[in-house]
Amino acid sequence: ISIVIPAFNEEKLLPGTLAALRAAISGIEAEIIVVDNESTDSTSRIATDAGARVITESVHNIGRVRNTGANAADGDVIVFLDADTIVREGVFEQIAIAMSDEKCFGGSVAVEYVPSLRWTMRMYLGICQMIGRAIDWHQGAMQFCRADSFRELNGYDETIYVGEDIEFQWRLSRLARRSGGRIT
Repeated sequence: ISIVIPAFNEEKLLPGTLAALRAAISGIEAEIIVVDNESTDSTSRIATDAGARVITESVHNIGRVRNTGANAADGDVIVFLDADTIVREGVFEQIAIAMSDEKCFGGSVAVEYVPSLRWTMRMYLGICQMIGRAIDWHQGAMQFCRADSFRELNGYDETIYVGEDIEFQWRLSRLARRSGGRIT
């Protein structure tokens, strides 16, 4: 599994994300790639000190940053994780189980954000989750897919400024359906 984390000036939140990630991947064959989007703080050093491979992307476009990380990934499965999220132990085992089914092309996982968000942001995210369930809308705070499917779809659409993650998941879902598969 290759875990791609886009990061721009994330020195405050990245340590918590990486610590939780390290605990969650214990016993899993995984690589962590932090794509530093020209941070002006210590994001790159923090990632390196935590054992992540750091690559850089100068273009400030989240689709481009995610694509840069995916293009450097060696795993058969690519997980995209935002730098301000917390994953729980067991989530990568669940991803591995899902991806052991050849009919599963990928999916998304609900995550926690650090630190606790203001009530207005929690309400916004709650509403987004309800809408997402109703219209098959999967945000990209933690998405995963097969590397070959990612490449077949040419990754994230870099012309989309916001919502590139949702659009990618829609395309992945269509690819899965056309191939007799599914996302989870």
